[in-house]
Amino acid sequence: MSNRAATLGELKASGWQSVPVKEEIRRNAVAKISAGEPLFQGVLGYEQTVMPQLENALLAGHDVIFLGERGQAKTRIIRSLTGLLDEWMPIIEGSEINDDPYEPVSRYARDLVAEHGDDTRIGWVHRSDRFGEKLATPDTSIADLIGEVDPIKVAEGRYLSDELTLHYGLVPRTNRGIFAINEIPDLAERIQVGLLNVLEERDVQIRGYKVRLPLDVMLVASANPEDYTNRGRIITPLKDRFGSQIRTHYPLDVETETAIMRQEARQPSVGNVTVHVPAYMEQVVATFSQLARGSNQVNQRSGVSVRLSVSNLEVLGANALRRGLRAGEHAVVPRICDLGALAASTSGKVEIESLEEGREGAILENLVKSAVLTVFKEVVPHEEVRDVIAAFDEGVVIHTGEDVPSADEARFVEQIPALRVAVGRLSAGDESPAAVAAAVEFVLEGLHLSKRLNKDASGTSATYRSRG
Repeated sequence: MSNRAATLGELKASGWQSVPVKEEIRRNAVAKISAGEPLFQGVLGYEQTVMPQLENALLAGHDVIFLGERGQAKTRIIRSLTGLLDEWMPIIEGSEINDDPYEPVSRYARDLVAEHGDDTRIGWVHRSDRFGEKLATPDTSIADLIGEVDPIKVAEGRYLSDELTLHYGLVPRTNRGIFAINEIPDLAERIQVGLLNVLEERDVQIRGYKVRLPLDVMLVASANPEDYTNRGRIITPLKDRFGSQIRTHYPLDVETETAIMRQEARQPSVGNVTVHVPAYMEQVVATFSQLARGSNQVNQRSGVSVRLSVSNLEVLGANALRRGLRAGEHAVVPRICDLGALAASTSGKVEIESLEEGREGAILENLVKSAVLTVFKEVVPHEEVRDVIAAFDEGVVIHTGEDVPSADEARFVEQIPALRVAVGRLSAGDESPAAVAAAVEFVLEGLHLSKRLNKDASGTSATYRSRG
């Protein structure tokens, strides 16, 4: 910052050129695309679908509206757009609306340049401060977005006709930046009208003032399809002014869902007790969400957010941690008995459609079982468990559950040596009692759901025996 221009004269001498914000974003997007770099970090699953559309919109210089259900990273993408702005931008020092030093638009900045000329002080704004955001609510007013008369400034002795009595709203204060409106259908239609000039003529008009502020703003909005068509609506002239409408979506496969979970979930740990979630249990959580999105017993209009997967993974780890603390274990791995905890983290995030009262729990339990069975069939070949079934046919009975220590469950491999191959595959070389116990439970549950073993369940405890 010490090398940056401090006055208007120094800025001119430095050769700095002013460009519109959309051209600035376009220039930086071109650099990333040409270098083969992603536009944003941390947005997964959109590489072949959403991102090409967004790149087109940015290259075309469009204002953009993202249309998608909850939990589809719309807000994350919008906020990440600031990474395509230049790191620092010069303004007239003290300007409330980031006046361009070469073309100031506010009365304050114009007067300052007229008085001081090339000695006008220059301030520098970081790109993180060039982003404005408003969650659309029914009580949002034109004053919030555009501006209003400031009674304090009037009380100080200025005339009402003086432009300096204005208090600028969020949009003018984001001049030469990006302004985002989340859930735009919830914005009252009469307020949406106030945005028409911003999107087309690129100016705002405040009250009855003879003042026109030509703004340089990229406008981005988000909307939920259900709100878009039913609860609220975007007025036709406003929809017409958005250059691009981009549909977002949920992860299309388990692998993407799992990658997002790993990126977003916070795994609990206490002191020297650590939690490790094996890949197959992560797959169970991700598959649960994927199955819920295809279930006719789950309200699909409401959506099944990726936040469900993240929360379920966190709760699964938390339940395993609680179990490990009670057992005095230092290394903890989630087991099948921990999956019951997912009911609490799922209930508030999905809407169950059932004709019978009290069926919600049973529906969620069946989805969990379906997820376990799906993953079991994918990761455990039948030939690896054929001898395990034979051992149960000879009279083996095994008790598992939250109250059984990991070390005790790990010894089942010694009781049934045929378990070693499948357990070794699942634990990926981790021979700790916690990892082996988790793999054992998974194999036994998979065999039960495949109708090869019987299971007597009571709470979090279970007894597996032969079907003969």
